[in-house]
Amino acid sequence: MLGAMEHLRIATVAEESADFRRVLWTGAHSQLVSMTIPPGGEIGEETHPDNDQILIFLSGVGEARIDGETQAVADGDLVCVPAGALHNFVNTGPNPLVLFTVYGPPDHSPGAVHHTKEEADEAEESGEDEPPA
Repeated sequence: MLGAMEHLRIATVAEESADFRRVLWTGAHSQLVSMTIPPGGEIGEETHPDNDQILIFLSGVGEARIDGETQAVADGDLVCVPAGALHNFVNTGPNPLVLFTVYGPPDHSPGAVHHTKEEADEAEESGEDEPPA
């Protein structure tokens, strides 16, 4: 996890982490999370009623599905998801879809690491993956 004055090289983090979700930094009003979606995988359809989300794609190809519209995404793309929008991101390529997302306000437990989507889903269902109060 990053401290207030630390920095990271985005490409390096992406190359070194195959985790489905890894919380990199949590502040009072926002949170930085890296994600790696395996080929054929997806984030899963969801809505964040109180969180805006910005996603920056680093490698791979996929689809952004937001409120019934679908658009292709690839490295270098940025997608904004307003609070309350039904959304999903799907890997449509042969390689991992690697992205960073910024939540405002934070949406996950500080420092949370989920190696797979199943592990992430279990943590959310059990209440283990809760944002800071």
